[in-house]
Amino acid sequence: MGKLKEISQDLRKRIVDLHKSGSSLGAISKRLMVPRSSVQTIVRKYEHHGNTQSSYCSGRRLQINPRTTAKDLVKMLEETGTKVSNSTVKQVLYRHNLKGCSARKKPLLQNRHKKARLRFATAHGDKDGTFWRNVFWSDETKIELFGHNDHRYVWRKKGEACKPKNTIPTVKHGGGSIMLWGCFAAAGTGVLHTIDGIMRQANYVDILKQHPKTSVRKLKLGRKWVFQMDNDPKHTSKVLAKWLKDNNSRYWSGHHKALTSIQ
Repeated sequence: MGKLKEISQDLRKRIVDLHKSGSSLGAISKRLMVPRSSVQTIVRKYEHHGNTQSSYCSGRRLQINPRTTAKDLVKMLEETGTKVSNSTVKQVLYRHNLKGCSARKKPLLQNRHKKARLRFATAHGDKDGTFWRNVFWSDETKIELFGHNDHRYVWRKKGEACKPKNTIPTVKHGGGSIMLWGCFAAAGTGVLHTIDGIMRQANYVDILKQHPKTSVRKLKLGRKWVFQMDNDPKHTSKVLAKWLKDNNSRYWSGHHKALTSIQ
């Protein structure tokens, strides 16, 4: 069914007056030539809220939460006296370049994380491509084997998949998981290492003894490269800093140039 004409405030008042005088919904509908469902919606709104004002002003763009479903919109519009079908709502959304897509899951970032990332980007914004081709990135992550696999759909435009309102924040927790250490550079990905048990400072030093140099050779980074980690306590510990200083030439074969940090 297509969109019906918006019911004026004057007509809404007449519907309520007739209802107060004892007229049935069917009689009001027939007398004023308004769909019975719209009459019922207006009467219920008056009984619950004490007014008949439309929830949304005529001509005003409907601002929705991206996670609002087509069925939710149908119910919201019914409160205004506008009756539409799910397919009609979807067609209107499509015409405005909005598509129903699975919400992407992104790490939950607090304000301090965002500020730290902005500082890092500002500090390194003048680096050219040659610098970034020689950066060797690494990190650890926990992968949930039996986590939540539910899907959420959002209405979004092309190119807006990663906007905060269109994503589902995630945190690293839960049971049935494995811990992995991985690395990459502009040339591609390096080795992937499975970590047994809890990741501690000693475990991290053991990883640096064995795996980075293999990936550095694979990625052909040469002798001048930058090892990039985040500010995890294991990465900034005195134990690790001392090991890097004492064992640079032995384990890294002179390839390690600098150690920087990013949140």
